[in-house]
Amino acid sequence: MGRVSQAQAQENRRRVVETASRLFREQGTHVSVADLMKAAGLTHGAFYKQFASKEALVDEVTAHVFDENGRRNSAVLERHDGQREAAQQALIDTYLSVEHRDDPAGGCPLAALATDIAREGGGREARRAYAEGVADFAGFLATDDQDGIVRLCTLLGALLLSRATVGSPLSGEILDAAHAALTEAG
Repeated sequence: MGRVSQAQAQENRRRVVETASRLFREQGTHVSVADLMKAAGLTHGAFYKQFASKEALVDEVTAHVFDENGRRNSAVLERHDGQREAAQQALIDTYLSVEHRDDPAGGCPLAALATDIAREGGGREARRAYAEGVADFAGFLATDDQDGIVRLCTLLGALLLSRATVGSPLSGEILDAAHAALTEAG
């Protein structure tokens, strides 16, 4: 089998990172390299041509999903003509929606990766990227009257509890209660 071009190698790497970002949010970082590469449509051996280790991939994916999250927040702000309060409300509406609850693979990386990152070693790049992502998201949510960390904890806690109680009326009640609290407070 011939060597792949540099452009194809970059495309393969991008595909692995994108696939991993969805699988890690949906299933956790314990997804095997074999399963990840199969989902990406590549061979298991191709992984090691792109990444030194699975830990290196987790580090890269964590940075990637938080960069993506920051771009998404900036786009929300831009769609609302720079009106921060309107952008924050739109984000809250989307974040506390049934659609977001039911789509962990395409959803918030804070919620999806929290437990896995907590288990990572303290010196890992993934932990640094996660902490930076939390700080950035909290900064986006801050208002003159309310700390962004409190708002983020409300969003994140409600999403996690709602996902854990899917199938029960409590799931929707949690989303509604958090939405009301953030709307009244913000």
